[in-house]
Amino acid sequence: MSGLRYRILHRNKPIASRVIGLGLPVIASNLSRTFMSLADMAMVGRLGASALAATGMGAMLTWVVLSFGISFRTATQTVTARRLGQKKYEECGTALRNGHILAAVFGIPVSLLGYFFADKFVPLFLDDPKVVEMCVDYASIAFLSAFFTTFGFAFQGFYTGIEKTKIHMNVTIVSNILNVYLNAGLIYGQAGIQSGLDSIGVSWLGVLWSWYPFPALGVKGAAMATLIASLWMAFHYSLYLIAPTIRKKYQVFAWRLNRAMMWRQIKLAAPQGSQEMLVVLGYSMFYKILATIGVVELAATEVVFTILHTSFMPAAGIGQACATLVGKFLGEKEPQKAETSIIESIRWSLMIMGSLGLLFIFIPHLILPIFTNDPDVIRVGVVALRLAGFVQFADAFGMTLWFSLSGAGNTFFPAATESIIMWFFFLPFAYTTGVILGWGFIGPWIGMGMYLFLFASILLWKTLKGDWKEIEV
Repeated sequence: MSGLRYRILHRNKPIASRVIGLGLPVIASNLSRTFMSLADMAMVGRLGASALAATGMGAMLTWVVLSFGISFRTATQTVTARRLGQKKYEECGTALRNGHILAAVFGIPVSLLGYFFADKFVPLFLDDPKVVEMCVDYASIAFLSAFFTTFGFAFQGFYTGIEKTKIHMNVTIVSNILNVYLNAGLIYGQAGIQSGLDSIGVSWLGVLWSWYPFPALGVKGAAMATLIASLWMAFHYSLYLIAPTIRKKYQVFAWRLNRAMMWRQIKLAAPQGSQEMLVVLGYSMFYKILATIGVVELAATEVVFTILHTSFMPAAGIGQACATLVGKFLGEKEPQKAETSIIESIRWSLMIMGSLGLLFIFIPHLILPIFTNDPDVIRVGVVALRLAGFVQFADAFGMTLWFSLSGAGNTFFPAATESIIMWFFFLPFAYTTGVILGWGFIGPWIGMGMYLFLFASILLWKTLKGDWKEIEV
């Protein structure tokens, strides 16, 4: 225990440098995605609270199924990093091919089902007819991006696993810039683009759209922009496979099916994919609870969740770097270095999320008007953003430990833990306090803080137990 206490209290500069060296490109990538989401929110926010609520619920429902694709990234990254540590380079390429097979088997049916049946499942989550109609328009098109997004997840896992996170950064930034550009024209149309963009300070985008007359598509335009950008992302990732340093070393085009490795990846992906779907479905139910309380409350939640990505996504980049190093060090039979990687990653996550959390606590009234001009949404959102700021530290612990255990090959325990807390504590608490007891907006958000703290505490106990060091992948 004294050795562990020493590593906690004293920085390991070489490993800390590796964490941040791998994490910075992923952070840049995640920040660009966050800024894209913020731009989306600012553009859609000018269409009113109903449009915000519709796109928020539509995006959440899309992520209920897309979240399963995150497990393909984790499974691919975990196996790739472990094989990198073992110097079995060809099997890194095999892990990528397996990830793409799984992405196709999952993504193609989901895209088609979402497109054709959005009008059947969206009304289950919303009551306002106007919001339902807009949400169906958004979700039916956004679901078509499921295949390209899950395909991209497998690429992310591979490139992060072989420690080439700059590729992930380049692809994501370009696709996000494309998404913002497409949003500008497709949401507002030629007639409204200049006034719409003037209100959020990016009027120069209107000049770039002056070459062709086009109609305003509103929330449907936002979904079309997402679809085109996700298609480009999958194509852009593919281009990097041609580089000799990747093509030859990892044998990415050598078509050999390794059933044993495929089964390992399925066993890694299945619990985490199920958890991600259950958790995102849980957040959809959280949205439904808030929709029951009021449209303004739902719109405020969507704005606050988007803002929270400014702290969540950078810390997730540190977590992905941590997962790679844990997997690689375990492959090299260096469990103490893997443990030190976790400690240094937590340190960085706390600095990032804690710093932003302080801004959320002290100046929420200055942050929210950037994304919406609705005074009621701002009034309600200030309370939620302040509460979220207080739980940033617990969230930093929980998120980093989730990535580290997944990188070690333990995807079941974090998956079961979060799903149980979500469905048997958080959602019942949110509904009971927010709807039955009449606490309104404040009840569900207090429940969220308790849920994140409980999750982080349990994962900390599991990590300190140390049995993750013995897992074979």
